Amino acid sequence: MEAKAYIKNVKISPKKLRFLLPEVKKLKPLEALDYLFYTPKKGARILYQALKSAIDNAKKTLKIKEDLLKFKVLTVEEGQKLKRYQPGGRGTVKPIVKRMSHIKVILESEEKK
Repeated sequence: MEAKAYIKNVKISPKKLRFLLPEVKKLKPLEALDYLFYTPKKGARILYQALKSAIDNAKKTLKIKEDLLKFKVLTVEEGQKLKRYQPGGRGTVKPIVKRMSHIKVILESEEKK
């Protein structure tokens, strides 16, 4: 059994979110929430909200305790790009690309033996 959370078009670049993934993947979801809560980065706050949503979905749909959950998939994908331009020297144009992200969290239940 698994529970999903897929958050689209988050206004932060994927590179800034992927920086946090290796540490979070090693932990269990509840421990990852604590880690992200005390990490002083904007990406940590956004990842915290996505993970909290996935845990709440799991509690509601699977009807199990949150300490029995583990990560199946935790990825950050590239979303849309806003393309803007700023005037440069000698009549040239300087492109500005504002990147967005998609966060995919899938949690599965551990079987107690």
